[in-house]
Amino acid sequence: MKHYPGRIAAIIVMAFTISSHAQISEDVVQESFFPYKDWTPSYDGYSPGVVINASNVDQYQDIMDDFTFRYVKKGWYEVQTAETTSMPLHDNYVQATRDNAHSNTLSAEGILQNFQAGRPFPQEPDSSDAQAGTKLIWNFQRSINAGDSETIHPFWWTFRGLNKGNVERRIKFEWHFLNWQHRVMFDPKPAIEPNPGQIFRSVYGTVLEPFDLGNTQLLIQRYEDDLKRDDAWLYLGFQRRVRRLASGQITDAFLGSDAMIEDFEGYNGRVSDYNWDYVETKNVLLPYYNDRTQQTLDTEPANDPDGFQFIKMGGQGNCFPLVTWQLRKVHIINGTPKDPNHPLSRRVAYQDAQTGTLGLVYIYDKKGDPWKWFPICKVHSDAKGGLVRNKGTGVAIDDCAVFFDEQAAHCTTLQFKSLINSGENPANIFNVQQMRKKGR
Repeated sequence: MKHYPGRIAAIIVMAFTISSHAQISEDVVQESFFPYKDWTPSYDGYSPGVVINASNVDQYQDIMDDFTFRYVKKGWYEVQTAETTSMPLHDNYVQATRDNAHSNTLSAEGILQNFQAGRPFPQEPDSSDAQAGTKLIWNFQRSINAGDSETIHPFWWTFRGLNKGNVERRIKFEWHFLNWQHRVMFDPKPAIEPNPGQIFRSVYGTVLEPFDLGNTQLLIQRYEDDLKRDDAWLYLGFQRRVRRLASGQITDAFLGSDAMIEDFEGYNGRVSDYNWDYVETKNVLLPYYNDRTQQTLDTEPANDPDGFQFIKMGGQGNCFPLVTWQLRKVHIINGTPKDPNHPLSRRVAYQDAQTGTLGLVYIYDKKGDPWKWFPICKVHSDAKGGLVRNKGTGVAIDDCAVFFDEQAAHCTTLQFKSLINSGENPANIFNVQQMRKKGR
């Protein structure tokens, strides 16, 4: 037998070089990130600009989620529509998808493997793929929903009853979000070091008002290993101590609101906590917009130095966002909790195909009855009338949200100013010692 060690080594090096520079198909990238380049979603009888109300909602049922349709049918809300606009994401995130998506896989348990950066699975979901729903949720978990780093302040949570609409209570927060790994926007890239615990993402919130909750703080650490449970700590200002939250407490009402910690951002939990099933891809109305000057702004001052104005709430009980909705390409995902003691039976997520974000979520209680509705308004970072400091960041930014408890006839409306930035989120604020220090 003849041996050609030099030739074999050269072939191995060449094969490795080709593999390491392989990219996902450009057609796949274009369809995933630029779906509206040569196509606009449509529906027979629908024209952007129409106001959908109780008198005409039946003809638009197929392009609405079940909960919004029901509320409009009841006369609680009118949906103002606008033309579909593109919301392109940061160029680095798109390029990272080109460079890395070909190597991403899921284990039999649905755990993401070989991930570096970008959108893990940009390919169109396949209904014959048993893991299609899990792949879509990973696209959300590794999206740039808040960029690499985001601050939300001012941030008002207002409690209201559906029947009266009066302000029962208002909590004013400041929130910080930081990705430790898979960073594509801000230095350091691709990761913040040192990170001995292998944290993927941190969330840190502080209550500023009212007095009785002042300085209450919440810290959540999500780990790179999705099988490792999140760590969460709560600092209670009136007790002046930090306590670790048990895993079950993320499904308790947070500070008396209509939201669980698990509800934040549409879904704030581990992928592995649910079974995820892909339902379908269709054109659906979502509260997304590219022109903030077209939205109804609240005249109540947010006390912001930039003169920023919140989105106004209206409709029944002032529980509904007064924004324009677009007809967009949407992936619908059904999530079923694995824990038999979980308080809900399923979570239905409407994922915007272009941005990977969750524009609307609704849940059913343990008995399978409709329970809560969570629309999340998104404005593009380059939107007309948006914050100048957000321009060029390539993010679909949270602009308002609602936690609406249908059974309790109660809502918590969220109004906020989101800033994609790195300077206000140093890594050293995301730790328990900082919570204690700030609480003194």
